[in-house]
Amino acid sequence: MRAEIVTTGTELLLGQIDDTNATYLARQLRDLGIDLYFRTTVGDNEVRIAQALTQAMARADVVLVTGGLGPTVDDVTREAVARATGRKLVLMPELLDQVRAFFDRVGSTMTENNTRQAYAPEGCIPIENPVGTAPAFVVEQGGSAIVTMPGVPREMRYLMENSVVPYLQRRLGRQEHIVTRVLRTVAVGESRIDSLIADLERSGNPTVGLSAHAGQTDVRIVAKSTTRAEAEAMVSGFEGIVRERLGAAIYATGEAALEEVVAGMLAGRGETVALAETVTQGELARRMGSFEAAFRGSIVAWDASGLARLLGAQDPADPAEADDGQRATEKVAEAVRRVFSATHGLAVLPGDPGGAWVAIAGEGGVECRRFRYAGRDHRARTWTTVLALEFLRRRLLGQTEGWAP
Repeated sequence: MRAEIVTTGTELLLGQIDDTNATYLARQLRDLGIDLYFRTTVGDNEVRIAQALTQAMARADVVLVTGGLGPTVDDVTREAVARATGRKLVLMPELLDQVRAFFDRVGSTMTENNTRQAYAPEGCIPIENPVGTAPAFVVEQGGSAIVTMPGVPREMRYLMENSVVPYLQRRLGRQEHIVTRVLRTVAVGESRIDSLIADLERSGNPTVGLSAHAGQTDVRIVAKSTTRAEAEAMVSGFEGIVRERLGAAIYATGEAALEEVVAGMLAGRGETVALAETVTQGELARRMGSFEAAFRGSIVAWDASGLARLLGAQDPADPAEADDGQRATEKVAEAVRRVFSATHGLAVLPGDPGGAWVAIAGEGGVECRRFRYAGRDHRARTWTTVLALEFLRRRLLGQTEGWAP
């Protein structure tokens, strides 16, 4: 089966917002084993959307459309689907009841323009939307199907997972169970991981793929089988091999962020961390700040001297400290731990001639590492932040010996 994705919205076309819907849908199609050859973005124009749909139906078995199902004048996807399929738009009482029921549940008043959302192409298959006001629908025509969903990501994902995926499986003529597991790794490059699990990546079922982010790489394992238990077993078998080869570099399974895992480890032990930042410019505090049980506070300054003044530590610019970035960072880590009465103090100071020193102070003493990623741009801050969090995670695990990013 071949599929095509059409996302509508002038704000997407002009790059004002990122098209996360298309990315999500592409992954869903991949996991279903459906071929995706084209992705199209169209502005809020009925004629152009209809042209894109006509073209998509000519080369795909299923066309997934998102956006343009709201109550406003520029929401024209319903009209475009009707135009592309040569059908009339008709008011569907069951859809109108769904829209009214939603407003009743949230205790809000439905306005007249919301009635537009209950119109759909004649003869379509309606899809109830219990999490929003925009009902979805499917139009089957000439061997192809147009599946139209809201553009609000939360609503679209709910409908995709609960209604559209089962519909696509029925069209595929199989009731296949698909199990996906994502292993999240940190501080190991994509190329290094690839070299360690390349044989697994050549497997047909389960499939193994990599997705790289700044400082992190996800390993995605997907298995298909006629029973869920068998698919789970296939994924677990591959996961065991990946864990054996990557070891502690895997910090979580699923969607957990690194800071969430670190905060959970701290809170589970009744411990806390305080931060002193320069080159990361508050990025560490931003990522840890929402975890009240684990985070005590942060001090951010442009340079090491500013941190030292704020913390009452010896000025790292002092001639006695000038040539010893490691010792200066260790002293700042000890000072921020003391000032905030935290279990751990983590300090990030500039390296010389580049990169950063990161030190962690605690009851067991101080450890320090030199990270070579230079600069203060967004990418450098992200990398240094991720590596600093990983250093703290390794420290909590007691696995810092011999570890270097």
